[in-house]
Amino acid sequence: MIESQLFRALADPTRRAIYEQLSKAEMNVSQLNHGLAVSQPAISQHLAVLREAGLLTERRAGRFSYYRAEPSGLSPLIDWVERYRHFWPERVEKLKAVLKEMEQ
Repeated sequence: MIESQLFRALADPTRRAIYEQLSKAEMNVSQLNHGLAVSQPAISQHLAVLREAGLLTERRAGRFSYYRAEPSGLSPLIDWVERYRHFWPERVEKLKAVLKEMEQ
């Protein structure tokens, strides 16, 4: 399921930091490496996970690859959250009613 792949990709704090950086500007691995306390090979692995999850796009220019965030990659997560947004208020109201009955 695509949602689980996206959740796994964004569960890692380093990948979230990379995604946030790339949502501001297109960068290559070397540029990303300056702002993060991880090795260049580790950044490349994180980029691969984010790309496979549909969260990044890659552009080749000579020997370099440039990455940028792909906001539309978050659409399945937004849809997933939207399904449950309506679920919780109803459940909370039912819980309040049960608790009120228990008090009496």
